[in-house]
Amino acid sequence: MDYVVIMGGGRVGLALANLLINEGYDITLIESNTKLCADVASELDALVICGNGTNSKILEEVNIEDAKYFIATTGNDEANLLSCILVRKYNVEHIIARVSNPDHEEAFKEVGIEQVISPERAAASYLQKIVTRPNTAELMTIGQGDGEILDMTITNDKIIGKKFEDISPTKDFMIIATYQNGTLIIPQPDNVISRGEKVSVLVKRGSFSKVSKKLENKS
Repeated sequence: MDYVVIMGGGRVGLALANLLINEGYDITLIESNTKLCADVASELDALVICGNGTNSKILEEVNIEDAKYFIATTGNDEANLLSCILVRKYNVEHIIARVSNPDHEEAFKEVGIEQVISPERAAASYLQKIVTRPNTAELMTIGQGDGEILDMTITNDKIIGKKFEDISPTKDFMIIATYQNGTLIIPQPDNVISRGEKVSVLVKRGSFSKVSKKLENKS
């Protein structure tokens, strides 16, 4: 399984480490705070190194050159940025950074760190979706946020009774699954659409309103 080095043993880093361990990944976590490091080591079924991830010696101690992923999760943007810059020289395939201040994202991208995650921005986006999509369940975001897979319920009278091939796919969306008696079904082109049918839809970014109007007759 792929080797992952995580810098930061706070709430985000610890939760991420546990999730990846449960998926079978080989994890090493770096934490500079001595007390937090000891606490994390007692909770985590992985190697925990007490040290600073902005130090090349520490990175070499954890065999950073063998890592497929390096993920900087501390709440300090400057430390995350410096560690990512150092890790680049070891040719790690995927370098991912948490950014607490969204205004700092540009600095990360300017030095070639393309995978930047802002929990604060994500939280705001999630709250916005609760307001604008109260009856829509989001299953996942794909690509670089280019699309989403959503669960929606068909209620638009204009498409009920039509075949799936008559409405999907389009340049904005594709119906990829439907559910019958709780069982997931891959819809065939000649299957007929029923009122109240729950479907999973791949939606292109920025097209939610258009797709909602098409399937649910909502403005």
